[in-house]
Amino acid sequence: MKNITRLEYIWLDGYKTANLRSKVKIVKDWDGETAPMWNFDGSSTQQAPGEASECLLQPVRTYGNMEHSYVLCEVLNVDGTPHDTNNRAKLRALLDEFPITSSSYWWGFEQEYFLTKDRNPLGFPHAGYPDPQGLYYCGVGGNQVKGRALVERHLETCLSLGIHLTGINAEVAIGQWEFQCFSEDTLKACDDLWLSRYLLYKLAEASDWDADLNPKLVDGDWNGSGCHANFSNKRMRQAGGEAYFTNIFNSLGERHTVHIHEYGVGNENRLTGDHETQHISTFSWGIGDRGASIRVPNDTAKDWKGYLEDRRPASNCDPYSVARLIVDATTGLE
Repeated sequence: MKNITRLEYIWLDGYKTANLRSKVKIVKDWDGETAPMWNFDGSSTQQAPGEASECLLQPVRTYGNMEHSYVLCEVLNVDGTPHDTNNRAKLRALLDEFPITSSSYWWGFEQEYFLTKDRNPLGFPHAGYPDPQGLYYCGVGGNQVKGRALVERHLETCLSLGIHLTGINAEVAIGQWEFQCFSEDTLKACDDLWLSRYLLYKLAEASDWDADLNPKLVDGDWNGSGCHANFSNKRMRQAGGEAYFTNIFNSLGERHTVHIHEYGVGNENRLTGDHETQHISTFSWGIGDRGASIRVPNDTAKDWKGYLEDRRPASNCDPYSVARLIVDATTGLE
C-alpha cells in the first residue's frame, strides 16, 4: 500500500527497574514529523489501576524513515501531566531551570550487558564454566567471544538511525559486551541510550537470545555490568582548573548516597570494591583509577580540562535519572 508508515511506539513501564514496552500503529499519509498521541493500558505496566487504566503516549523523538519509524514517548496521565514514572519529564524540568549551562553538557554512556539464551549467558554452559576471565576483553575467536554478528548488526542499525555509537568491544567475561553511546545534547543522549537498548533486545529475538542488564549476572570471580557515565560541561572542557574539579568531586561525594539510590537495582552486588569498582558505601576519585567512584582520565588531569567518568551507575540504570543527578550536582559550582 502506498503512503503507509509503520510507527513503532516505545515507552518505559512502571517497574522499579523500568522495562521497555512497544506497540505499532499503521498510519496513512504521515507528514514525517509529528507522530500522533496514542494511549495504552497502564494496568498491565504497573502505571494505572484497572478501573482507570488509560495512560497517554506523548511522542518526544522519532527515528527512522517514511516506511518505518521508531517513536520514543513519554508517559502522561489522562489530564496531560507527566506520569510519576516519567523520569524524562523530571530531567526536562531540571534542564529548563538551567537552559544555558545544562545544554552545554556532553555525555558518553558505556553500556555493558550480557547476551543470554534461556537466561544463561552465552559461553556459560549449564554444566561447567568457561576458563576464568582474562582473555575475553577485546578478544577474538570462538573460544573468546560469543555473539559478535548480533553486536555488529546492532551497531549498524543504531548508526543508520542517527544514534551516535562511538564504539563496541567484547568485555572481560565471555558473552559480555559493551557499546558506547555519545551525544552533545542531554536529552538526546538519554533517548538514544534507551532506543539503542530497545534495538538490542529486538535484534536478539531473531536468534532466540536476550540482552541482560543485570549488574551482577554471574556470581563469583566475574565482572558485573555497568553503565559508566562520561560527562563534561562547557566550563570543564574550556576553563577547567583543579579547584573547580575539586568542587565537583566534593559535590558528588556529598550526594553519594542519593546517587547510589537511583543508579540501579542490584548495584550493591556489583559495587563490592573488586572487579574494577569502588565499594558501594564509599565515594572516591582518582586519576586513571578504574577502582574509584569517579575516574579522572589522565588527559583531563594534565591541565584539569576535560571530562570525568562516573563509574557507579549500574547497567540497568535509567539514564534520565543519572543525567539529572549529575547535572544537579555539577551545575552552578564556582
